[in-house]
Amino acid sequence: MNHYETVFILNPVLSDTQIKETVQKFEDYLVSKGAEMISKEDWGLKKLAYPIQKKKSGFYHLFEYKVAGEEIAAFELEFRRDDSVMRYLSVRLDKHAAAWAEKRRERVKSTKK
Repeated sequence: MNHYETVFILNPVLSDTQIKETVQKFEDYLVSKGAEMISKEDWGLKKLAYPIQKKKSGFYHLFEYKVAGEEIAAFELEFRRDDSVMRYLSVRLDKHAAAWAEKRRERVKSTKK
């Protein structure tokens, strides 16, 4: 099982319930394929660097998980099929990136307290 991070941007016109349903749908898909969810972050509404689909902002979400490598192509296909997803990026983390991600998670936890 490889360690991955996926960041995806959802359409800013979605309601809170639609966003939660969409995020839950992708998490459920990963878990159904045997993924181990490490962390899930909601970065909120952010301004985009350039317009995408004539939108200037989007809701950013981050998943960090471990899954077999062959599942990533099917997972990204799910992103392409969903009209509410504007962009996505999946990255395989090496041991150094995984250590950095763990430090980032700890920093985020300490700032939320």
